[in-house]
This record gives sequence, C-alpha cells and structure tokens, in this order.
Amino acid sequence: MRKQECVAMLLAGGQGSRLGGLTRKRAKPAVSFCGKYRIIDFTLSNCLNSHVNTVGVLIQYKPFLLNSYIGLGSAWDLDNPYSGVHILPPFLGEKEGSWYNGTANAVYQNYEFIDFYDPEYVLILSGDHVYKMDYTLMLKFHKEKNSDITIATVQVPWEEASRFGLLTVDQDARITEFTEKPAQPESNLASMGVYVFNWSTLKQALIADAEDYKSQNDFGKNIIPQQLKQGKRVYAYEFQGYWRDVGTIESYYQANMESLRKGHFLNIFDPRFRIFSNEDILPPHFVGSTAEIENSLVCNGCIIHGKISNSIIAPGVYVGKEVQIRDSILLPCVKVHDGSIIHKTIVGENAEIMRHCFVGADGHIASDQEGITVVEDNHIITEGSVIEAGKNV
Repeated sequence: MRKQECVAMLLAGGQGSRLGGLTRKRAKPAVSFCGKYRIIDFTLSNCLNSHVNTVGVLIQYKPFLLNSYIGLGSAWDLDNPYSGVHILPPFLGEKEGSWYNGTANAVYQNYEFIDFYDPEYVLILSGDHVYKMDYTLMLKFHKEKNSDITIATVQVPWEEASRFGLLTVDQDARITEFTEKPAQPESNLASMGVYVFNWSTLKQALIADAEDYKSQNDFGKNIIPQQLKQGKRVYAYEFQGYWRDVGTIESYYQANMESLRKGHFLNIFDPRFRIFSNEDILPPHFVGSTAEIENSLVCNGCIIHGKISNSIIAPGVYVGKEVQIRDSILLPCVKVHDGSIIHKTIVGENAEIMRHCFVGADGHIASDQEGITVVEDNHIITEGSVIEAGKNV
C-alpha cells in the first residue's frame, strides 16, 4: 500500500452526444480545444499544478484514442512509479456489470484502486470541462470547514441554470439544498462537477448506493442528495476563476472564441500555471506571401496561403490560396483548398474542403447572427459545394 493524502478520480467516459459529429468517433474529453490542446488536458494539467499525483482516469466511450493520447501521463509529468496516471476501463467482476452505470457506479467499480492508496480525501473530477484550478485551495477549504463533502461551484447565467446541478447555501457556505438540473431553477449557483470527499464518507456512500436498486448511481442525482438527507457536512467552495462546460456545440464554439479576446481569463500563455498536452511533434507553421492573419491562433505544422480572421487553426492544417476563413475553428489536419470561404464553422479533424466551396456562407460572408456550421471529422466537401449557415454535415 502506498498511502496518499489525496487521490483523484477523473471521469472521462462521456459520449458527448450534444457535440454531434465532433464526438462520433471520440470521447468528449479527447476533442480538440483551443488549437493545440484536448479538453482533458485542462483537468490533467490542473492535477499537475495542484500536486495531485495519483489520478485514476475512468474511460468508457470510444476509449482507444483517449487511452493512447494519455499514455503513461508523461506529457503532464504524471508518470512517476509510485503514483501516476492509471487508465481504468469498465470490467466484469463478481458484482459489477460490464459498463459503468452512472458516475457513482464508475467510481464504485474502482473501489479497490482507491483503497490501495488509502487516501484521506478523494477528488472527483470531470474530464470534459475547460478551466484552470488549484485544487489545493479547495482541499484547504474542505479541511477548514471540517467538511464531509465539498462541491466546487460557480455562478451561471439564469437562462443556462437548468443544465446544471444547483445549490442553496447558508451564510457559512454550508449547502442546505441540492437539485440536479431542475426545470424551474431557484438558484444559479451551479456545481462544477468537482467534489472533495473524505474517503470514509465516500466509501460508505458508494456501498449504500450500489445496494439501492432504485438508484441511478449518479453523484448529482443520488449521492449528494442522499448525503444531505443524512445530515452530512456538505459545503460549497465558490470558484472565482474561468470555467466552462463545453458540452454543446454553442458552448464549445463560444469557449474557443473567448480565448481570442484580449485579457481572457483562461490565459493559456500564463507561465505560472501552464496547460500541458501530448501534442504531436510537428514543424513550425509556414505563412506564405499571400497569407493574411488577424487575431487568430495558428498552431505548429500549418501551411497558410489564405486569409484568416478571428479563428483558431489547430496543428497540421492546410489553407490554400484565396481562401477566406473567419470566426471559425479548424481542428487538426483539416485541408481547405483554393478559393473556398468558411465562416462561423467548426471543421472536424481530417476533414477536407475542396476548391471554391462556401461553408457557413452563400457566396458572401454570412451574418454574425447565423448559426454555427459543423463539418464532421473525416468528411470531404466536394468542389463548388454550398453549405448553408447552421448546417451539420
């Protein structure tokens, strides 16, 4: 047994169906974000920067790409021999099913992994959120409050509140009520899906939940409400930094676009809190004599001959001559051939747009009020095609 004060369990098995074609062939945490990163890079980097060295990654949907990307965790300096990153897929045991049945069941199936390290605290994390957070500050708060469970929270816009687990707290930040995704929100203080549990509390809660055949085996729907009913000390840690749930096309697009704004809170250029990734080693990007680039991120391995404005260009992208790209996100290894126009579009990995296509535009740059167009991974748009704004192809 190698005792650790805190063990992290990173839930990375979500299908992410609301991201449509972007998650058809990969789990949501493996989706490209902000050019050179994958969504899961942010949570893994948070662990490194918070000195949380033992991380179990619970993978279920389309595991191969995410498994191979994480590897031994060396990209995040989490490959030490005494703790490190451990990939934890579903398994068929004496009592367990062959798939994770809810977030709580995923952790329950890996009960022995946590017990091996005999931690004082267990940090439950989600692999599909974009944020920078020092978990040591949350753990300090947890200890100061003598809490059994601490939930990280943020204020969200009222119009989005029904997408989240919502909390009501007293003057001491103790949670008095928790409701998972209510139709009529009475609070806009939302759970981030980041929890600190005393291991003794979590252990008992998981066993009781597994024995309840009516349970959906979910932290937000079952574990947290049940612990509140039992009078456990459950506190809200109000996070002050940038956090986004990028579970929909709209939120994913907006979070990427926000990274282009001056003074953006995520600040991927901050050397004091770096975000690491397992990016392929590619040559420097090349900008040709006919290229024009304005307010955009252009990653390694790109060849640019066209005009790019307010866009994110991931590694290995080719942009031909007389191409116009505006307000768009091109994921890794996209090819855009001569004369095409792309506006307010997310172009999936390895997709190819042939000559003289209009994607998210009808021959002119479309209105900013138009919807977001999505081109699925590996899709080929034939020469001269017109893809209307807001379409998924």
